[in-house]
Amino acid sequence: MEKQNPNGVLITTIENKIATLEFGHPASNSFPSDLLNRLTNELKALSNNAVVSVIILKSSGSGAFCAGASFDELLAVSNQQEATKFFSGFANVMNAMRNCSKIIVGRIHGKAVGGGVGIAAACDYALATTESTIKLSELAIGIGPFVIEPAVSRKIGQSAMAEMTLDTEWKTAAWANQKGLYAKVYETTTELDTEITAFANKLASYNPEALMEMKKVLWEKTENWDTLLYERAEISGKLVLSDFSKKALNQFKK
Repeated sequence: MEKQNPNGVLITTIENKIATLEFGHPASNSFPSDLLNRLTNELKALSNNAVVSVIILKSSGSGAFCAGASFDELLAVSNQQEATKFFSGFANVMNAMRNCSKIIVGRIHGKAVGGGVGIAAACDYALATTESTIKLSELAIGIGPFVIEPAVSRKIGQSAMAEMTLDTEWKTAAWANQKGLYAKVYETTTELDTEITAFANKLASYNPEALMEMKKVLWEKTENWDTLLYERAEISGKLVLSDFSKKALNQFKK
């Protein structure tokens, strides 16, 4: 099933109880709000699909895994309501991943920035390559990784989160592996795909009810995200309208 749109592509294929969900966008697989909304809806649909036991979440191409929020859309927001709504799109995806009844395995083949790091963190299990460096550059553009912070801190801890947020420099895939964001790191995408296929098939052979119950256990004590992430979206929405952010975004875009 392919859903094409000028705002990016979303493709779902289902085989042997494994759903492969692929998102893509010409701008380094970044997310405009429309693509965030479609990803949220697809995750909800797969959560209720009795044929599916496991989801592989991946992005298109061989470049970046995900560059986070669409800079064009961030520059276009003109009021608090629009800005909060945009960041709520990431909150919706995070919550859809958290509430999804299926185990989500992340295929992180390249660089992840901002919201891309959040999506990797919200996967139940993420496999990556040595090219999968990560960066949280939000403070440098006048905002902060507020919406994704709970997901990232849950995986790597608050100390490592503080290091990533305040330093704003690239962290290696080995660093991400050591901190627990990535379960394993491979030299090539060929090795990555071989391992992901084997791992997903192994999971798909397990009792689906046991997998669903395990998913609930893994996400215990995150119920407050239903309100917390939207409160965080409001903070980001307010900050992105500042003169500092507008200037910084224009500089980054250049």
